[in-house]
Amino acid sequence: MIMGQHILYAILLLWVKFFALFPLRILYVFSDMLCFFIYRVIRYRLNVVRQNLRNAFPDLTDGERRRTERRFYHHFADYMIETVKLAHISQEELLRRAHIRNPEIVKPLLAQGHTCIMLLMGHYGNWEWFTGATPFFGGNVQVCQIYRPLKSRAFDRLFLFLRGRFHALGIRKNEVLRELVRLRKAGTPSLVVFVADQTPSRANLHYWTTFLHQESAMLTGPERIAVKLDLPVIYVDIRKIRRGYYTVDFELMTDRPKEMPACWITEEYTRRMERNILRDPACWLWTHKRWKYRRTT
Repeated sequence: MIMGQHILYAILLLWVKFFALFPLRILYVFSDMLCFFIYRVIRYRLNVVRQNLRNAFPDLTDGERRRTERRFYHHFADYMIETVKLAHISQEELLRRAHIRNPEIVKPLLAQGHTCIMLLMGHYGNWEWFTGATPFFGGNVQVCQIYRPLKSRAFDRLFLFLRGRFHALGIRKNEVLRELVRLRKAGTPSLVVFVADQTPSRANLHYWTTFLHQESAMLTGPERIAVKLDLPVIYVDIRKIRRGYYTVDFELMTDRPKEMPACWITEEYTRRMERNILRDPACWLWTHKRWKYRRTT
């Protein structure tokens, strides 16, 4: 099994590196074909997408939801192609296409002695393209991504390769505290990225709120870590300007997490993420089985 995963990884890596050689204008032609295949032919998670859209937008007509659905699958195909392009894209082009408009918000926090800063974002736009952002901060800041290992070792290694091309550090979710303590002891200025719109595990259904018209369990781990380590928290607001171009605005949520009421950070993140999605719903990852659990009490 392990040997098979090594072989699969080698094949995937060669395939990705080959396709990444094409310019994006050509890759978007492949994206159009990929969209037709996943949407019209195999109908990838189409029932999940439709159920999510019905629940999130009960006031829209069926026609309006179908238009969002079609736009979502076009964006989803673009996201996959753009992620493949990470294997070859230059950092200069990446910074031009995923532009952080106010990186200066980080400098005062670092000047105050905060070595690690937490960034909260969602599965919105192209969250993978943030991995090359270090030049926005002078090049001496380490970008760290918290991730859940994939079941397939081959695909897990592939994503770590793509995310690490510009020296972003991948941190497994069960090693977060240890790694952040290590980074702080080393004095390494770090931006720690949590993609926090995921469903908590059944054992961690600690906080419920309304999200997209549905009673939703939210991850509280990022808040607990921020409070425990006294990390400033920034929300990452992503906009898709046009195909292949995104802007990012940093919004400081708090630089005093220990002073905030319980669950304030989690609730504030939820409201900002919801606002982000409602602005342009097609750019969120609707294939997620986001609402797997129901509140029992």
